[in-house]
Amino acid sequence: MHVTSPVREPLIQGGKTYADVTEDICRHVEATPTKEWKIAFGLSLIVLAYGSVCLAWTWWEGLGVWGLNKTVGWAWDITNFVWWVGIGHAGTLISAILLLFRQKWRTSINRAAEAMTIFAVICAASFILMHMGRPWMAYWALPLPNAFGSLWVNFNSPLVWDVFAISTYFSVSLVFWYIGLIPDLATIRDRATSKVSKFMYGTFAMGWDGSAKTWARYEYISLILAGLSTPLVLSVHTIVSMDFATSVIPGWHTTIFPPYFVAGAIFSGFAMVQNLMLITRVVYKLEDYITLEHIETMNKVITLTGSVVGVAYITEFFIAWYGGVEYEYYAFFNRMTGPYWWAYWAMMTCNVISPQLFWSRKLRRSISFTFFISVIVNIGMWFERFVIIVTSLHRDYIPSSWTMFSPTRYDIGDYIFSFGLFFTLFLLFSKYLPVVNMAEVKAVLRSTSAQLPAKIAGVAKVRQRGAAEPAYNKDQE
Repeated sequence: MHVTSPVREPLIQGGKTYADVTEDICRHVEATPTKEWKIAFGLSLIVLAYGSVCLAWTWWEGLGVWGLNKTVGWAWDITNFVWWVGIGHAGTLISAILLLFRQKWRTSINRAAEAMTIFAVICAASFILMHMGRPWMAYWALPLPNAFGSLWVNFNSPLVWDVFAISTYFSVSLVFWYIGLIPDLATIRDRATSKVSKFMYGTFAMGWDGSAKTWARYEYISLILAGLSTPLVLSVHTIVSMDFATSVIPGWHTTIFPPYFVAGAIFSGFAMVQNLMLITRVVYKLEDYITLEHIETMNKVITLTGSVVGVAYITEFFIAWYGGVEYEYYAFFNRMTGPYWWAYWAMMTCNVISPQLFWSRKLRRSISFTFFISVIVNIGMWFERFVIIVTSLHRDYIPSSWTMFSPTRYDIGDYIFSFGLFFTLFLLFSKYLPVVNMAEVKAVLRSTSAQLPAKIAGVAKVRQRGAAEPAYNKDQE
């Protein structure tokens, strides 16, 4: 007799057998691209092409084509960089931390979330190269032996820490994602009908044979990588926050930034996962695998992290008042009532007020409302980074240097480039690789399905959850 919880709904619905899982998830990989996919991919390429032209012009002419000035030296470039790094946090949290805590609901969404992490970090890295102005000298940020005398990176600079943190995060996330793909690549290899597909998927499957020893090593390395990835979830955005917190600029010089940035990163990352998975589950007909239970659970995480971010906003204002430093107080008062007041209140509305609507179970389980709020959250998190960076810089100690920042077409075009790059990569991933982790879904199928697969007399059958085990009959062997 299987003991089941009457409180939780099953994570896998539709009475799926192991064969059904394989067929449902491999279907979109093995089929020819649909008309809708081709249209979406074509639009992504157009956006990427336009953004590439803007980026090429930026590098050709220099950063003067941006809207930067002597007072506001950081603006959309660093805003977009921090925003994309934040979006890349949810994938590792879902894959690593929830794996260590044995959360079974992660199995249907971890693959796409990991891919989102990798693509988001690539987009974030592109803004580092843009901001350099001379990307062909990017290797100067690495502590490489050189023949330039005493030319070394400044190890005291948080910008150098960024390079180390993001490169490490990207490397570990990429390996973690690829290791998880290997069993599914082997399944597609064994099902492939063309020689090209069999060769390509077989090459990346690395000789996977499905033996007990292979599975044991797979589980072992997954736990090791999860252990390595878990500190990175906390350290990467902590180090990014130190780009600001280690300065002496009013509005930046605060110790609350590390936990505040990490909570905000998880907040925006889960919102982007919601946006991507809500579309994916409909396009690829995966409603039985990405269920309302998954959506509701992620909305609970969004509500929690949104509340943490709201508390951080309030704490910042309290410390600015309690500290008694007039410049610090003015920096926060200026955010709320100054020329960029609209950005501040857009941030507060999107990040603090809108997630609280998820306290309603009806709204929390509404597909359309979840998609809408997830978009609103990501808009709000972009405004948060804009408010932190621009409003802290545009008015400094000398009123004669006060100025405003306005983005140019190249600021906007370079941001558009990152969207084109992200969605081009994600569309390629969703077409040619399994979006849902087949191996892990099958591993939890017996304990998370409304109907349990049972193999009797060599025929896959379905047994209702909670029903007694079939009696053993030697004649069935």
